[in-house]
Amino acid sequence: MLPALVLVPVAGAVLAYPQWSRRLRPGILLLCALVHSGLTALIWTRSSHPAVGGWLAADALGLIVLTLVSTLFLGIAHYATGYLQTAGVRENRIFVSCMLAFLAAATLVTLSQHLALLWIGMESTTLAVAPLILDRRDRQSLEAVWKYLVLSSVGIAFALLGVFLLASAQPSGAAAGRPLMIGDMIAAAALLDPAWLRLAFVFIAIGFGTKMGLAPMHSWKPDTYGVAPGLVAGLMAGALTSCAFLGLARVSAVCFAAGLGSFIRPVLIGFGVLSLLIAAAFIVGQRDIRRLLAYSSVEHMGLLVLGLGLGGVGTYGAVLHALNNGLAKGLTFLAVGNVVLVMGTSTASQVRGLGRRMPVTATLLVVGLFAITGAPPFGLFLSEFTILSGAFSEGHPWVAVTTIVLLAIIFVGIAGMLLEMVYGSPPITTAEEKRGKGAVEPRWLVVAPALFATAVLILGLYIPPSLSEALAHAAVFLGGHAP
Repeated sequence: MLPALVLVPVAGAVLAYPQWSRRLRPGILLLCALVHSGLTALIWTRSSHPAVGGWLAADALGLIVLTLVSTLFLGIAHYATGYLQTAGVRENRIFVSCMLAFLAAATLVTLSQHLALLWIGMESTTLAVAPLILDRRDRQSLEAVWKYLVLSSVGIAFALLGVFLLASAQPSGAAAGRPLMIGDMIAAAALLDPAWLRLAFVFIAIGFGTKMGLAPMHSWKPDTYGVAPGLVAGLMAGALTSCAFLGLARVSAVCFAAGLGSFIRPVLIGFGVLSLLIAAAFIVGQRDIRRLLAYSSVEHMGLLVLGLGLGGVGTYGAVLHALNNGLAKGLTFLAVGNVVLVMGTSTASQVRGLGRRMPVTATLLVVGLFAITGAPPFGLFLSEFTILSGAFSEGHPWVAVTTIVLLAIIFVGIAGMLLEMVYGSPPITTAEEKRGKGAVEPRWLVVAPALFATAVLILGLYIPPSLSEALAHAAVFLGGHAP
């Protein structure tokens, strides 16, 4: 079953590429997404055995991220069937094939129990996403994809060096277990060389932190999210960054087992607070909604590593926050994608009055505002509250107070822009009015963001027992515990 999760989207990508399947490609995309989601659901209902000699396995942490990736991709695949028609994409074979290649690569990351295989999956996500960012094929998108590739390649090179250093930290011999197998390294953590392990963590934190978009390695995010189609930006902000967090979390688990918590926790907390600070500084006064959401992603990546670094219940909150944030980013980026499709711009001053022009999308944007800013009763409120509880319970009140202040500033900045877009007076002349057209809301494209909004709301009110158990196991694996 586990190899099928990787092979199904690979087969779909190959099948979708030939020229003769142009009309069938959106259907292939949606069918592969449905099969992938069905296989993921089966793992929750019946136990799955490790595959490929134990290199692939669905542990609690990986299963949570896999479920997020699969759910998010299914909604975006449904959205894409309408987008590929509404946006007038001339050639969709690269688009569909690269999306399915991304799903295969992200799935490989979530299931990998070997750190080198995990690294291969992360590098593959970079290569799969790059053509999707270049969808518009203009100078601005070319600059963005070039910046993304350069910075991501540097980051992934740092991560590769970190993997080599992890291999150096693991002694040879049967007692040390198989090289770079996560379970074996944790079981024999006492035998790992602490000096090599510290150095490896620094390189991996920088490498995977760049893929996550942690400050100060975040500079690719505003440009990339600012030009990528909404569904691509949603996939990156919700799934790609969560996979990078998973890689960092797995290496952190090895370090925690080796007794290096006192070394890596301050590093993680520092990255988290700095990311929140940078996000707050750039969100206030931002005038482009897609760039604003990019800095919001920097904020939430900061919260993830902050919870991981705090430990205790903060770790539980971090894993839950990865799930909530992924769904919320899918909601907001797809809603903003609708705005760009209809209005032709993401500049806030040019799209005021959405409440009258695009009422459904405007409602989704307001829901997204309260979701991504951690307002109750949405799931992000629960996960952020748990992270803050971890800060107080683990003896870091200054971190909690600083985080609360920065979150308040971020709320004001995001609310100011989104509420202006929804309820503000529209400009006298819009691009649509110049062409003699009125704004027509794409009804087909509101289903997926509406479902994501419902999921984030449900997770704020009720966590299913099976998910709660998986979250607790993941927290223990990462050196923390459930509330």
